[in-house]
Amino acid sequence: MTKADVLLGLQWGDEGKGKVIDVLTPNYDVITRFQGGPNAGHTLEFNGEKYVLRSIPSGIFQGDKINVISNGVVLDPALFKAEAEALAKSGHDLTKKLYISKKAHLIMPTHRMLDAANEAAKGDAKVGTTGKGIGPTYTDKVGRYGLRVGDILLDFDKKYAAAKARHEFMLKSMNFEYDIEEAEKQWLEGIEYLKNFTLIDSEHYLNDVLVAEGNTYSCNKSDFTDGDTFEVVLYNTQTGEKKVRHVFGFKVNVASNGNVSFWKIYNEFGVHLANLRSEELPTSQR
Repeated sequence: MTKADVLLGLQWGDEGKGKVIDVLTPNYDVITRFQGGPNAGHTLEFNGEKYVLRSIPSGIFQGDKINVISNGVVLDPALFKAEAEALAKSGHDLTKKLYISKKAHLIMPTHRMLDAANEAAKGDAKVGTTGKGIGPTYTDKVGRYGLRVGDILLDFDKKYAAAKARHEFMLKSMNFEYDIEEAEKQWLEGIEYLKNFTLIDSEHYLNDVLVAEGNTYSCNKSDFTDGDTFEVVLYNTQTGEKKVRHVFGFKVNVASNGNVSFWKIYNEFGVHLANLRSEELPTSQR
């Protein structure tokens, strides 16, 4: 029976998982991103070029390997379109080697507004999110309100209107002013762009998966519940617990997005570490 190998960061994210996946992938046929959203990103640099991947698996540069955005991921169509088009301009056509799960949830423009509204309501106690709408999207996923990639194939306009109206009601109750006209236009263009890719039932396809890349971490987890409608437990989102062969835990140095109490090193040694890693967080530039 084919089993999956899983790479997890052992701290708060941003440990350098993407680089490790890029090194491991020559030994595998299928690489999948099984969790997370575009709040941070994996940075890879080779042949004098630097690439930042926020939603696309890091194995995309490895020849004819199949890469999968799995059902545990929350996907912003507008950001995904920009990311994929940037890779296409550099000669990496993703349409033949990137599959997307029909059960991956969609980050809507109103999710980003809810993210901002929730942060504003918390005042000084705000989390310091990247404002990408990831938390509200997972909230909708667990609450079974969310839109999924597969929804773009049937009655999408109706489903989108209902989800948007629910968010608008919530935002109105919070007295939060916003304008999503331009963001929504780009988002809908991203929805059409998704149709260029192979959309799959990943829970079946990934029974043959061999390596899994998470935008997840061990020290900062949400509490997930196992449901038979949306698969939201780590192992359940991918292949089932019995399908996991090896789990690689990985850490380099401590880093995180958000308002967190991390120590800082301002001396020469700290500068040396930063230069040695040659990377800052792609989204927050920390």
